[in-house]
Amino acid sequence: MLLNAKPLLPAAALAVAFLCSAAFAQPAASSHIVTSQKLDWSAAAALASEAVRICAAQGYSVTATIVDTSGHEQAVIKGDTVPLQSLSVAYRKAYTAYSYGLAFNKNTTSELIAAGVTGPANGALNTIPEVLFVPGGVTLRRTSDHAILGGLGVSGAPGGDKDEACALHAVEKLRNTFQ
Repeated sequence: MLLNAKPLLPAAALAVAFLCSAAFAQPAASSHIVTSQKLDWSAAAALASEAVRICAAQGYSVTATIVDTSGHEQAVIKGDTVPLQSLSVAYRKAYTAYSYGLAFNKNTTSELIAAGVTGPANGALNTIPEVLFVPGGVTLRRTSDHAILGGLGVSGAPGGDKDEACALHAVEKLRNTFQ
């Protein structure tokens, strides 16, 4: 029996882990089946495509990635001339917008940065490769009740602010599909 055991993770990191798992694991009444709420594949692909299309209209070749409520890539659309690193950066922005947007009730990676959220309190956890506090990520929420559905990350424009503007414009344009 461990009476004086110290917690392995700080309370903030545990809260993030709990909130992330609670967001997508909703067990059915007295069954052992877990369900999750997320965009279907066609809505995810349409949203990523729209973000790439919006940036392309401004002369920016970008990658747009949708992560679902498990944090996995659900849709990835890559512009014709994006640099290789935009694939991983778009994913990391989407993952950060989803997981930290959920934990801290923020809608974009820019809002997280402005609120002073720059990573877990435990410095060792700041090396998690999926986390990237750079503008360009948007938390996806259902319109009816603001439930978290995942994240959208855009990378490749000359500045995260431009990436995020394309992502936000795509979300606004297709918001009616998030019901």
